[in-house]
Amino acid sequence: MSSDAPHRRPDEGNTEQVPEWQPPISSNPVTAKASAHAVKVVDINQKIYARSVKGVFANWRIALVFFTQIIYYGLPWLQWNDRQAVLFDLGTRKFYMFGIVMWPQDIIYLTVILILSAFSLFLFTAMAGRLFCGYACPQTVYTEIFMWVERKVEGDRMARIRLDEAPWSAKKLRLKATKHFFWIVIALWTGFTFIGYFAPIRELGSQIMDFTLGPWQWFWLLFYGFATWGNAGFLREAICKYMCPYARFQSVMVDDDTFVVSYDHVRGEPRGKRSKKVDHKEAGLGDCVDCTLCVQVCPTGIDIREGLQYMCIGCGACVDACDDVMEKLDYPKGLIRYTSGRAITERLTQDQVRRHMFRPRILVYIAILSLITVAAVYSLMARNDLHMDVIRDRGVMGREVPGGHIENIYRLQMMNKSEQPMRIELGAEGFSGITISTVSGGSSEVVVPAATNELIPVHVQVPVDVGLKEGMHDIVITARKSADADSGEEFISEKTRFYVPR
Repeated sequence: MSSDAPHRRPDEGNTEQVPEWQPPISSNPVTAKASAHAVKVVDINQKIYARSVKGVFANWRIALVFFTQIIYYGLPWLQWNDRQAVLFDLGTRKFYMFGIVMWPQDIIYLTVILILSAFSLFLFTAMAGRLFCGYACPQTVYTEIFMWVERKVEGDRMARIRLDEAPWSAKKLRLKATKHFFWIVIALWTGFTFIGYFAPIRELGSQIMDFTLGPWQWFWLLFYGFATWGNAGFLREAICKYMCPYARFQSVMVDDDTFVVSYDHVRGEPRGKRSKKVDHKEAGLGDCVDCTLCVQVCPTGIDIREGLQYMCIGCGACVDACDDVMEKLDYPKGLIRYTSGRAITERLTQDQVRRHMFRPRILVYIAILSLITVAAVYSLMARNDLHMDVIRDRGVMGREVPGGHIENIYRLQMMNKSEQPMRIELGAEGFSGITISTVSGGSSEVVVPAATNELIPVHVQVPVDVGLKEGMHDIVITARKSADADSGEEFISEKTRFYVPR
C-alpha cells in the first residue's frame, strides 16, 4: 500500500523487512507493476472482517452513533406550533425549522450554510484529520449499526469467517436470513424517516399502512432504504476507499502538525513477537509485538504501521486495540495514538504538539468561520418577517376617476414569514393628498395570514388639483404592522412609478 504520511518506517522500501501480510516489492518494474495491479484486484474483492474492539474511542463512536441517530430519527416527530418542527415542504416551497420559516427568497442562508460547511471541513481536517469520517459520517454510522447487528447474529470476526467458509446449511441460512431481516428493517425505517423530512411524517405512517403513498414517496423510501442496505451492509469500506472524494483531497489539508492516528515507528521498530519474560530492549526489539490486531480491527483493512494512508478514516479502533495489548504487556500506552507527524519525528510531548496546533492557517479558518457565523446569526435575527413586492398593473393605465382624482392600479405581493397573522397598514408617499386602498374592501388595512403569500390588488389615487405633469412619477408604497399587532411594529417600503395620463 502506498502511504501519504509525513513520516515512514525507517525500513520502508526494504523488501527483506516487509511484514508477511504485505507482498514483496519486486525490483523489476514490469513485474512490480503487475504485482501491484494484482494486489489492488485482490484488495477490492477481499471481504474485510473487522474485529470488535473496546476502549475509549470505541465508546466515543458508540456515543456518536446514538447522538446522531436520536437526532435523525427523532427530529421529524417533534411538534412546534401545531406542526412538524423540522419540515422541508417542497410542495409549498417552505422550510420549517422550529420557529423559523424559510422561503425561496431566503436561499442566501442556504449559501451561508454551504460556505460554513466548507470552511468547517477545512478547519477540522487541518486540525484533526478525518474525525468526521470516523465518528459522524452517515456511512460510518450505519456501517457501525449494521456490523453490530452482524456480530450479534453471526458472532465476532473468526465466527463470521468460519460461517462464510462453511457450506450452506439450515443454520447458515437461518443466520444469514435473520441478519438481512434486521438490516432491511433498519434500512426501510431509515428511508421512511428520510421522506419524513419532506412530507409530514405522521401522515406518512397512515398512508403506508393504507398503501396510499404517492409514487415519488414510494420511490424515495425504497431508494434510500436500498442505498442504506447496500452501502452499510455490503459496500462498507469500499465507499470510503474508492468512492468518497474527501479521502482523495484530504492530503492537501493535512500537514505535519495535524492530529491524526499515527504509529510511533521510532518506539515500535523493529517489531517482532517475544515472550513477556524477555527484556525486548536488550533483545533489540521495539514495542510493537506484530500481533496485527490494529489491522484486524480496522474497518478499512489498512495497516496503520505503514503510515497515514488516504483510506484511514481516523476512527481510532487501532488505538484502542494497541493500547489494550500494551497494557497487558506492561508497556506504555500510545504506540498508536492521535498525534502529529512532527511529534513522531521530533519526539515532542502532547503539550508541545497542542501548542503547534493553532498555527496561522488554523487561526485564519477560525476567524473566517466566526465572522460568517456572527453575520449570519445577526442577519437571521434581524430578518423582517414581512416582505412586499409592488407590481404595477399594466393592463389598467392611469385614469381619472370621479371625485377629481387620478388612479393607478397595483398588485402587492405580501409575504408573511412568521407563524402569526399580520395586520398591515398600507400607505403611499410622494405627493400631497396621495391615498391607497384595497380594490376589494376600499380599506388601507389588510390582514395577511400566517406563513402565507398573498396577492392584494390596490389602487393609489392623487388629487387632480396637485398639478402633476403627464408621464411617470416616482412614489413609495409602505407597509407597516398595525400598532395592535401582537409582534410589534415593522416597516417596509417599495418604490414604484405613478402614471399621469394626458
